[in-house]
Amino acid sequence: MPDKHLSTQFDSELNALSSRVMELGGLVESQIRFAIHAISEFNADVARQVIETEDRVNQMEVEIDRDLSSVIARRQPTARDLRLLMAISKTTANLERVGDEARRIARMVLSIVEKNGPVRTLPAGELRVSADLAALQLRKVLDAFARLDTVAAVAIMKGDDLLDREFDGFVRKLITYMMEDPRTISSSLDLLFVAKAIERIGDHAKNIAEFIIYVVKGADVRHSSMENIESAIK
Repeated sequence: MPDKHLSTQFDSELNALSSRVMELGGLVESQIRFAIHAISEFNADVARQVIETEDRVNQMEVEIDRDLSSVIARRQPTARDLRLLMAISKTTANLERVGDEARRIARMVLSIVEKNGPVRTLPAGELRVSADLAALQLRKVLDAFARLDTVAAVAIMKGDDLLDREFDGFVRKLITYMMEDPRTISSSLDLLFVAKAIERIGDHAKNIAEFIIYVVKGADVRHSSMENIESAIK
């Protein structure tokens, strides 16, 4: 990922850290896939599997942070190397939070099933579109991070708007269901939390895209307009 250094050991350490981030990303992606399956099928067993995976995600975050601290203390990196290590730390934190969102989805599945069984009249299946989109955003941003591809990072940030629109549309549909049949209110609220968790996964992918630009260009584009972001990568 980074440029070559005089110290091949430093290169190895940076590459090892980057590989661990990709490994964590892969684990979190699998959590999302299982969470999507759980909500689509109201499958309690799959939901429990998602929750159980969270311990491993948390442990990997701790291990990566420990290795980061060790590299910074020994190498005292500057400029782009320091930015890369900071971005790895922030990316790791965002991936862990994606795992939290997957766990939240799984818990909502268990809540719906345990309260009154699957409510087949609710539009749970329609969440799959936004969930698949969020998973794709995460996969793309991990690939962009591995290549430090700022152009791809910008495209991912633009794609977040689509997820926001999907969320807004689903909320409107849920409101209609609750107005037509008050008996669905409790389960509809659970689905609302699921939809919000999916939308947040997209937000975390967007955050990681911002870190890519920070590493490559040294520009902090958080809270910036798209015009300013595109100008920063030129």
